[in-house]
Amino acid sequence: IQQLGVRATLDPVRKGQTLVTLYAPDWVAAQEEYLAVARSPAGVQGDLADAAKARMRQAGMTPGQADAVVRSGKLQAGQGISSPLDGVVTEIAVREGMTASPGMTLFKLADLGQVWVIAEVPEAQARGIAPGQPVTVLATAAPEPVAGRVDAILPDVNPATRTLKVRIVLPNKQRLLVPGMFANVRFDSGDRQDVLQIPSEAVIRTGQRNVVMVDAGSQGYVSTEIRTGRESDGMTEVLSGLHAGQKVVTSGHFLIDSEASLRGTSDRLTSAAVASAPAAAALEHEGTGRIEAVNAAGLTISHGPIPSAQWGAMTMDFTAHDAAMLKGLKAGDRVRFRFSLNQDGAATLSSVQPAGVEGAKP
Repeated sequence: IQQLGVRATLDPVRKGQTLVTLYAPDWVAAQEEYLAVARSPAGVQGDLADAAKARMRQAGMTPGQADAVVRSGKLQAGQGISSPLDGVVTEIAVREGMTASPGMTLFKLADLGQVWVIAEVPEAQARGIAPGQPVTVLATAAPEPVAGRVDAILPDVNPATRTLKVRIVLPNKQRLLVPGMFANVRFDSGDRQDVLQIPSEAVIRTGQRNVVMVDAGSQGYVSTEIRTGRESDGMTEVLSGLHAGQKVVTSGHFLIDSEASLRGTSDRLTSAAVASAPAAAALEHEGTGRIEAVNAAGLTISHGPIPSAQWGAMTMDFTAHDAAMLKGLKAGDRVRFRFSLNQDGAATLSSVQPAGVEGAKP
């Protein structure tokens, strides 16, 4: 590499501008071969001149470089490589004095006269997009909207945002748009029919369905499932679930939903308590244990696990509903007993008998 025409990445270049001047031994050998043939008598040259010229092309020289040698009749030791386009340098892989091997990348150039915009489109809105569809792109760097078209819908879904990538081709003659910029894209479907729309903030998205809170008058607010369509300018199209004229909640969803949840929970707990109270009163449990103490109110019993009451082994007090059933019982007796639990969890004995004896003391 003898001389570089560009110094840093992102330098602008013009078509035909010399990027690098290099010395290629194979090119020099091919030129010398041609010049040797060209100096020979015309009668001797024959087809050798054409073959020598083709040899320069085979060595890697461009048609313009080979023609320069033919026109000048002189050896061109330093050959320049020119930019094939107007653009910017995105990569420089060589420096002056380096040796470049065949097939090595010297530069990478980008033509910014036409750029791509990659739009992230929600899955629900992607069905209305097709290649060739016109779009309008608004970027902060552009003084006014730029018209483009959809080039392709890429088969790639972002698992986090659930969006599809849509590639848009955009003219950029003034080079105002550069890679890495953000832009807003408006898709022109050409469909101007009237649709039912609601503010996008009114939609509660659960991940599996879309819900809105509808004003039902005297009944309060009712959650209604809807099917949504396209979304634009803060408005969402409603395909089903609502009709024109209904009022929907656009703010305060949390308060309304919390009130409804608390009211529903309270109703469920009340109904469950009323339904389960008789059943709980009627349910009796049975256990076996050892009497630790006898008093006027009842017994203190050390018992094993009682699965029906979800108890483990423990020692606890049991109240006797009739003091007569305690007659004859003393500490140390092993007994089998039946009891029930009240709403406060207190245990009341219904029968006690010595362990292993059938029948119970009333």
